[in-house]
Amino acid sequence: MCRNNQTKVTEFVLLGFYSFYDYKILSFLLFLFVYVVIVSENLLIVLLISVSHYLKHPMYIFLKNLSVADILSTSNAVIPLLNVILKKTEKIHVSHCIFQYYILCFSGFVQSFLLTGMSFDRFLAICHPLRYATIMNAENCLRLVCSSWLVAFILITSEMILLYQLQFCESNVIDHFFCDIAPILELSTSNTTLASWYDFTLSLFFIFVPFLLVIVSYICIIVTILQISSEVGRKKAFSTCSSHLAVVCTYYGTLIAIYLVPSSQRLLDENKYRTLMYTVITPLVNPIIYSLKNQEIIGAMKKLFH
Repeated sequence: MCRNNQTKVTEFVLLGFYSFYDYKILSFLLFLFVYVVIVSENLLIVLLISVSHYLKHPMYIFLKNLSVADILSTSNAVIPLLNVILKKTEKIHVSHCIFQYYILCFSGFVQSFLLTGMSFDRFLAICHPLRYATIMNAENCLRLVCSSWLVAFILITSEMILLYQLQFCESNVIDHFFCDIAPILELSTSNTTLASWYDFTLSLFFIFVPFLLVIVSYICIIVTILQISSEVGRKKAFSTCSSHLAVVCTYYGTLIAIYLVPSSQRLLDENKYRTLMYTVITPLVNPIIYSLKNQEIIGAMKKLFH
């Protein structure tokens, strides 16, 4: 509870990027263009996989849902960023701020689960090809995808219940372009120990542990590929998982840069740029990586436009 001489905060003020203030219109147009490109290319991936009969394999079902999560994550971050760029600061209600963080976590957890499912799919296809059709059938693939969305929803909803109970008094300035967990907890005048540990536990078990599973899967995949006697066979086997491996490196690389690299007050702008990499650059390059290296997607794209 706020003391008698303290004012209860109902709105936060987002400061955004100081370096964009002098180039407001140019920055706005640039990020608007990037946002339109991200949404367009991810919607194209969703459309191609939905209408093409050649793209009904489990890997493409995972990819379609990953594109949906990318659109959700990018819209959640870039739309507030565009408002901040135009107005230099943006006021946001406390409940809306927490909901913004909810969408960030929800889409992030879904992406983590889907990437893990995709690595399991590649593990079965390369290491156990004879059992692949039995284990990774359409029904099991659908279960994995639905479980990714459902588990993420349940886990993040439980954390949001804790965050909505926090009180905020006096201070209301967030030196960021959207609402993240660190500034929310820092501004709260309530006891944030439980919320901090709960957030850390969720991140540990549902981002770090899936990352370890992906690493173990690729260790097994690499060992299996190295045992293939034919060089052509090795190249063909590696090409089937190279796109997914590139996306995994991009996704987890930016997450590690944001949350594991120490940041001080002096490096706040650097941390904001690293967050921008995760919320903008990753969803931008994911469809490009999959499209450029996948002849089936390119073929489906040609048929769609013809």
